[in-house]
Amino acid sequence: MMPHWTSDDEGPLSEFSTKRALVQVKAISKQPHYVGSQNHEVVAKYLQKELNKLGLETAVQEGYTLSDWGNLVKSKNILTRIKGTNSSKALLLLTHYDSAPHSYSKGASDAGSGVATILESVRAFLYNKTPHKNDIIILFSDAEELGLNGAALFVTQHQWAKEVGLVLNFEARGSSGPSYMLMETNKGNAGLVKEFAAAKATFPVSNSLMYSIYKMLPNDTDLTVFREQGNIQGYNFAFIDDHFNYHTAQDDVNHLNKNTLEHQGTYLMPLLNYFSNADLINTQATDDNVYFTIPYTFISYPFSWVLPMVVIALALFVLLLFLGRAKRILSLREIGRGFIPFLASLIVTGLITFFGWKALLKVYPQYNDLLNGFTYNGHAYIAAFVLLALAISLAFYSRFSAKKVTMNHYVAPLFLWIIINGGLAFALQGAGFLIIPVYFGLFIFSVFIVTQRSNKTLNLVCSIPALIIIVPFIQMFPIGLGLKVLFGSAILTVLTFGLLLPVFGAFAKKGIWSFVFFILSIGFFAKAHSESGYEFGKAKSNSLLYIYNADTNQANWITYDTNLDSWTKSYLGENPKEATAMEDTPLFSKYNSGFTYQADAPIKALKKPTIEFLEDKIVGNQRYLKIRISPNRNVNRYDIFANEKMAFHNFKANGVTSLGQKNSLYQRKGKKLLSYYVVDNAPLEMQFSINASAVLDMELMESSFDLMTNPLFGIVKRENWMMPTPFVLNDALVIKEKIKPSPVEVINSLDSDIANPVVKDSSTIVRDSLK
Repeated sequence: MMPHWTSDDEGPLSEFSTKRALVQVKAISKQPHYVGSQNHEVVAKYLQKELNKLGLETAVQEGYTLSDWGNLVKSKNILTRIKGTNSSKALLLLTHYDSAPHSYSKGASDAGSGVATILESVRAFLYNKTPHKNDIIILFSDAEELGLNGAALFVTQHQWAKEVGLVLNFEARGSSGPSYMLMETNKGNAGLVKEFAAAKATFPVSNSLMYSIYKMLPNDTDLTVFREQGNIQGYNFAFIDDHFNYHTAQDDVNHLNKNTLEHQGTYLMPLLNYFSNADLINTQATDDNVYFTIPYTFISYPFSWVLPMVVIALALFVLLLFLGRAKRILSLREIGRGFIPFLASLIVTGLITFFGWKALLKVYPQYNDLLNGFTYNGHAYIAAFVLLALAISLAFYSRFSAKKVTMNHYVAPLFLWIIINGGLAFALQGAGFLIIPVYFGLFIFSVFIVTQRSNKTLNLVCSIPALIIIVPFIQMFPIGLGLKVLFGSAILTVLTFGLLLPVFGAFAKKGIWSFVFFILSIGFFAKAHSESGYEFGKAKSNSLLYIYNADTNQANWITYDTNLDSWTKSYLGENPKEATAMEDTPLFSKYNSGFTYQADAPIKALKKPTIEFLEDKIVGNQRYLKIRISPNRNVNRYDIFANEKMAFHNFKANGVTSLGQKNSLYQRKGKKLLSYYVVDNAPLEMQFSINASAVLDMELMESSFDLMTNPLFGIVKRENWMMPTPFVLNDALVIKEKIKPSPVEVINSLDSDIANPVVKDSSTIVRDSLK
């Protein structure tokens, strides 16, 4: 599926070099470089310098965007353009250079690997003086981690965006494993599929089911903005294994797998050569294709084939049953008995794995510390439950199925697989390729019906498609979706076992093999147990915030952790109270994490922000406000909340409206109005109108990410087997207070102006009173 070698030599300058790419990753990921940090600007300047070394002239695009998620930030995109000989549409190479905030992530994989892949590939491309028709735009986007803001800034405000015909986006959601290709399109994928196949990537890894699942998950990339805001399509390339390093302090160059970085290069080099000369209009299509990969090969066919392929498989299956009965080599009694071990294996395996994982979470409560749901010993658990599924399957077939009736009992898995594919043909056509191993199973079955013999060599060869098409999903599902779906992998193991029954059914001593697989399973459970603790490089995540409520003059330590450790207990105590300090203003979390515990904290002299009502007036039934919030200390984030009964119209923040705003009403979810990530301590200005009769009920949280370094607190450094929890506001000093309005008055003149009242804001009222 991916390269398994990387040279220690730099290699020829005409080729992609993983070693040279790693030099770039190291330079980018020396320190955390989230938006607003000092290192963010250092990395931005470094990238401009590296592009200049390639002989390219760089440009910087800066500006505010307010994302659909309510995240406001000033992004700084870095761009350059390589002119083609006859460009109608440009090819865009895309990745982001900011790292995740809150967790000290150095961003080596996400997405330093993407930056390095593009820099090294473009260097080789220019060195070879590769002739190319299309212009090539390179965009290192900013603020991807905050809400895809940099990509939104480019798509909605840069003139080059209108010229882009295709995007190649490089991402990461882990630090190892194969890089998967995922398409993004508003129309049909047939054009993208055809052109990707023509580019001939060496190690293509993708299938149409993956994108169907991807679209259901709360995971977006910069390319999503291109598709939604600009109707521009393209390809994502992302690796997802070792997900536990994602957005953490462990996302450093030491955890980035070199073979994975090499895999990214094996995509971009051929795709850059191909698409820089291709007619990018050919990627447009209205039809959809099923597609999947086997080693070194990319296969596709139209969606319109999916249902006919299932119907043909069903017809062939029925015909073979009829012939088998006619030849008296199939027995209805034995066919019926064949359902017993197969269904029993499915049910027992599914139940044991489902409840087994829940039991393991009770036995090892520390597994709940990793929010992404994939533990450091996750691969051992995958192996353990897969082996257990095989042991259970062999045990049932040892009890209920003899060697001489294997092909009679093969009817049950073939029938169920055809039923499953029938459902997929209507509900999830992207999974239509799963019928192909069934056809090979039907071929095995047909040879048996015709010859009345089972050919072991043929059975083995025809089992290969099931191994290379289905088996990767057994590992992929829990890696991508978390170990909570281990039961799905176990069930898929049994389903695959059913397709391989002509091989396993020939085993004379299934009971012994069942015992062997059971012992191996126990061995992997033991391995998982030995690796269930924490250590440097496989750290426990923990969280701590200091929250000062300026309205009540109270301060609290607060955490998201369910399992407190020695570090958090030193502030929260042995028996902390359940968290209530933030019940009214819950913060967003990718995994819906809420505060768990709190304890009283000392009140420190933190400088509160200045809240100014620049405008506050009533016109008709609308109240118009303009509020400025200015920091009086170095801050990184503002979260603004408002009563859900308040309807905001014509909302602007720092001069921009929301990308998704379709009319005057500002769309928001729950109480959150916006999250503003501060750059250069710039103030926040909000302008909007509300119903004149509405009560102004707003609250702000001002956060600085300096809990660990602020001299007022003297926080003890974490031990080396601990790290900050990602995906949540962490290691922050927070001031929480109500946004209190200034007096509002509507002053009417005493003469003929009564019919047309003069509306005055609070500043005008003060001037009039002085007169």
